Amino acid sequence: MYMRQLKNSDLQVSAMGLGAWAIGGEWLFNGRSAGWGKVDDAESIRTIQVALDAGINLIDTAANYGTGHSEQIVGKAIEGRRDQVVLATKFGFHVDEAGKKVLYYETADSILQNLPFECERSLRNLGVDVIDIYQFHMWDFPVERVPELLAVLDKLVAQGKIRTYGWSTDNVQLARLFAAGKHCVAIQHAANVLAPSPEMFAFTGEAGLISLVRSPLLMGFLSDKYNKGATFVETDVRNHDFNQERIAQIVDNRTKIREILTSNGRTVVQGALAWLWALGEHVVPIPGIRTEAQAIENAGAMEFGPLTAAQMAEIELLVGRAEVVTG
Repeated sequence: MYMRQLKNSDLQVSAMGLGAWAIGGEWLFNGRSAGWGKVDDAESIRTIQVALDAGINLIDTAANYGTGHSEQIVGKAIEGRRDQVVLATKFGFHVDEAGKKVLYYETADSILQNLPFECERSLRNLGVDVIDIYQFHMWDFPVERVPELLAVLDKLVAQGKIRTYGWSTDNVQLARLFAAGKHCVAIQHAANVLAPSPEMFAFTGEAGLISLVRSPLLMGFLSDKYNKGATFVETDVRNHDFNQERIAQIVDNRTKIREILTSNGRTVVQGALAWLWALGEHVVPIPGIRTEAQAIENAGAMEFGPLTAAQMAEIELLVGRAEVVTG
């Protein structure tokens, strides 16, 4: 179950990727903290290299993350190993690298006009000649302008700047429009065992696209690291995304399904990833990984493979959901 073939390309990705948001450090999005607190760049580089050694070949980053810092760290980590890595990054926001802040572009025209520049900047940050999967990072976009967006991306493919593209969106309607692109291979969207996305999984499976799943571990809460009463520093995005009521609800639900997630010697993290893999071979989670221990634990989940159909059904009963569409 280790590798996945990307549609309309010769690229193969590991069944799980490495999400590089957290290694970007501190930055602001629309005036609010959007990083995960301070980072140790040397540790981040070691972590990426350990993940590659453990069989993870997909790295997902973005121009936003640390306003380019994440891309730069990824570039340093893969120096001399480019042929072992499938690089995915994202575009679509106004990134002020010096000011460590990210803002929305004012118009769709601005997004389209700045796309070639953004691509060149990411290539420079990553220290590479081509990006394997270039993803639109905006969650919404005028429906009637999607063909123009695809045209610009197809031009970048023709120029050899990118190999394929995708969209980071939870909007199935927009994903369907984007899938018409000749070189579209993936939709990145949120999902995890406590917050499934059955409609998107059904669509990507039907379209032959990869679901790159962000927040597969619910920003760390599908692990043993955080429990009720957990708090975060002001510069950690989770400080304002998770109040105590939400944390308590997550922990209660995690407790209900813990025995299933930890079956066969798995950790909670490995069980949460196994739940996603059980939804179909087109599902590729990209958990954030910022330590060597996390890289080893996450990569180890691939040895266990997916949960069984019976375990999947039992989880649905325990959390009180209707049956999940598996695509």
